[in-house]
This record gives sequence, C-alpha cells and structure tokens, in this order.
Amino acid sequence: MTPRETPETTRPLAGLRILSLESFGAGPYGTMLLADLGAEVIKIENPATGGDASRGVGPHFLGESDSLYAQSFNMNKRSMALDLSRPEDHDDFLALVATADAVVNNLRGDLPKKLGIDYASLSKVNPAIVCLHISAYGRDNSRTAWPGYDFLAQAEAGLMSMTGEPDGPPTRIGLSMIDYMTGTTGVVGLLSCLMRARITGKGCDVDTNLFDVATHQHAYSATWFLNTGTMPQRLPRGAHGSMAPVQSVKTKDGWIYVMCMKEKFWQVLCERIGRRDLLTDVRFATQLARRDHRAALTTELDASMQARTTQEWLSVLTGAIPAAPIFDVAEAFSNPFMAETAMVTSVHHPHAETLRVLACPLKIDGARPAKAACSSLGADNERLLTPLHRREEARHEA
Repeated sequence: MTPRETPETTRPLAGLRILSLESFGAGPYGTMLLADLGAEVIKIENPATGGDASRGVGPHFLGESDSLYAQSFNMNKRSMALDLSRPEDHDDFLALVATADAVVNNLRGDLPKKLGIDYASLSKVNPAIVCLHISAYGRDNSRTAWPGYDFLAQAEAGLMSMTGEPDGPPTRIGLSMIDYMTGTTGVVGLLSCLMRARITGKGCDVDTNLFDVATHQHAYSATWFLNTGTMPQRLPRGAHGSMAPVQSVKTKDGWIYVMCMKEKFWQVLCERIGRRDLLTDVRFATQLARRDHRAALTTELDASMQARTTQEWLSVLTGAIPAAPIFDVAEAFSNPFMAETAMVTSVHHPHAETLRVLACPLKIDGARPAKAACSSLGADNERLLTPLHRREEARHEA
C-alpha cells in the first residue's frame, strides 16, 4: 500500500507540502514523522555532493546512491536534485517555495541566511511560509557557525556524565536520541507555527538545536540541581535516583528490570519472589530507606531472583508489577509482542524487493500510516517541476 492508497484517516497532514534541506538524523527524523502522517515532504538534494550524506553511510547499501541508513530516516519522502548555487536551480527552488507550506533545514547555524532559506528571504516569495531551522547550537549566539552532532551535545550538556556504571567512564546513550528528540521538537514547533500561519497568512522562523534539546532532557534533575545543588549521580544497575528498587536484577539466565515506583509494587514484588521478610526489614521499610540501602537491597534481590530464569520470573511478575526482560536487539525483534504490535513492516525498493523497516509509532483511528521507500536521488524532478514550468510558460504567453 503506497501513501496515496493509505486510508485518509491515517493521513491528517495530506495537502501539506514541505521542502527540506536535510542530512543525517535530526532533520530527516522529524520530517519523516510528517511524511508518515501524509505531508508531501520533498528532499532538496545537491547532486554535486551526492545528495543527503546519509545516502553514502554504510555498510549496507541499496544501489549507488542509497543505503539502509538513509531509508531509516527518509521513508515516504520525495527527492529533487537541485544545486542552489546554480541560478536556474535556485529559480526552480523558489518556484517550489511559492507552492509550499514550510521549508526545513538542519544545516550549520550560519548557512540558512547565506543560502537565503530563512523567512526574511523566502517571505518575498511566500509570506505564509514557515521556516524550521535545526542546528547544533542555534543561529543567534557565538557558536552560530560551529558544526556539531548528537554525541557532542550529550557530552557537553552533562548527559554522558549521568550514563553508565559508577566505576566506568562517562557513556553516551546507546542511540542518537538527541537527534531524534531535536527532530521531534522541531516539528512540534513547525506544526504550531503552521497553524498560526493558516489563520494569519504570515509565516515565521522557528528554531531549535541539539544543545538546547539535550539540556532540556535533564527535566527534573536540572530543577533539583538549579534549586538545591543536588548533583545527579551514576547509579549501579541503571537505577532510578529516588525510587528503589527501580533497577536491573540478575536472574538465573540473564537480567530483568523491575520498577517499584509505588509502595504497592514493592509489596507485591516481595510476595511474588517469596521474600515477605523484606517487608519487615527496617532497612527497606520505606522508599527513602530502600534508596539509602540500595546496595544491600540489590544483594537480597539478586540472591532470590537468581533461583529462576528471566522467563520464569516474568510469568510470576508480569501484570502484577512493572517489569521487563532486558533483551539484546536480536531478542527484542524476535519477541512475540513485537510481532503483535506490528512495529515492523515491509516496503518495496528497487534494490530490495522486500525491505523490512520500522513502522510509524503513531496510530490514527487505530491504524498505522503506511510506509513507502524514499525516492532515489532526483527521481521526482520531472514530476514536480514540469507543472511549475508549464505555469511559468503560460504566464509569459499571457
């Protein structure tokens, strides 16, 4: 099922046209969510540089100008090959802007103004255009011209200092979560400004950046530090800073993560693992006491829960307390519940008859929007530009 065959109820952004000058993660992740929801997202790619740099990220390629990496961030998108340094291509871009609702980029902070893709430049063509700028550090400070990436934001914003075991080095989050969160944050801002532009007829610039979003992820830990000086600490077993036991626990054949975020879950855990004696142990009598005696509590839980396998404990705990097995990636994708959720789907690709991809994490009226592979570099030039050229010819003839 192609996006155009998807039931309209799953395409709430149908009719929205978004031009995107994007590469790698943050921008493409955000615009992919919009494309999944029915927006026409057109990647403007420079053929002189091979287009979006992600097309060349290995080790798994799909033909000469595509890769599994690139498809992961660009499903349901169109591609136009335009070199904005060429006057004729720049004219075609402006003609597209006149038909678009938004222009998105995740370039270095100083480039949008230089390239003329900010609101001040594009509003001359389309006063209602909304321009989303996703950069490493923002467009209005001393780092405007600095390049930057997800892992650097994790490092400098303090997130790596909070990740990993206490006796290990600072560790980045396993995935590029700041890219993904920045892309998501950006499109929330974009959609909000589009709503206003629909009412007022006036667009705007909307900005977000990796550093700001990484800082924002501190949430309550920042509030604690800013008001009390409390420093977040790396805790053993990936434990929660305030609640206990909220951590990984050893089983006979692996690990399980338990989350006793409420007192009732602690009581149920003790009952289900056959350790009611822990309920009367003064060291574990309250949430505060359990936090202060976390090491002793971990020893007690390990001793009891290593008597059975992870699956055996899940059969005892599932549905009674929040608990989950700690899987590797292969185990995660072979999990029967993964199949039940339908979070993996398949699409056609010219270089892979069946390409297995992740489904959209949103459902509209109970259905996930359909997926389709991103177009190859420049594949949509003729289809998208021909109507614009004909319109321009007709205008001149008139």
